[in-house]
Amino acid sequence: MSTMAATRATVETERRSISAARGGAVEEQWYAAYTCANHEKRVAQQLEQRLIRSFLPTYQSVRRWKDRRKLIELPLFPCYIFVQMDAKNRLDLLRLPGVLGLVCFRGKPAPVHSAEIENLQRGIKDKTSVHAHPYLKAGRKVRIRSGSMAGVEGVLLRKRDCTRIVLSISLLQRSISVDIDEADVEPLG
Repeated sequence: MSTMAATRATVETERRSISAARGGAVEEQWYAAYTCANHEKRVAQQLEQRLIRSFLPTYQSVRRWKDRRKLIELPLFPCYIFVQMDAKNRLDLLRLPGVLGLVCFRGKPAPVHSAEIENLQRGIKDKTSVHAHPYLKAGRKVRIRSGSMAGVEGVLLRKRDCTRIVLSISLLQRSISVDIDEADVEPLG
């Protein structure tokens, strides 16, 4: 087991023991937290320090200035970070500097489907071909048949000579696109 994997296992064990101490078995779900502009990475660091599981999907982009170019890492969903927690413990999250609140419907925190989070995590594993994309509600739904993203469903998109699949987070009405081989895709119903 690598050092990083051992550290993650230790953190996960500590996180579970803290959750158990707060009230026994808890039902943790993924939620979208709304952050101040450009505070996503800082909030992610604070959550990690407090042993709260979070997910900040990012992509790399080249920024140009007059005298240079620089490759920077940007959040796929500006002003949002995903947090796995019990909604009853949301005050721990809301007390963090930079966190404005949770995405709510009718005054209650709205959970993000775990399948959408898993699809995002699988989609950005490579990071070389992930880009922010406008949210698409209509379009041809497809499923990836093979490869590291087998089983992931999304909307097929063609741009120039490449084929992409658009993965959507319906709660935030945001999407990302991932380059794929068209031979690995099958249409849904």
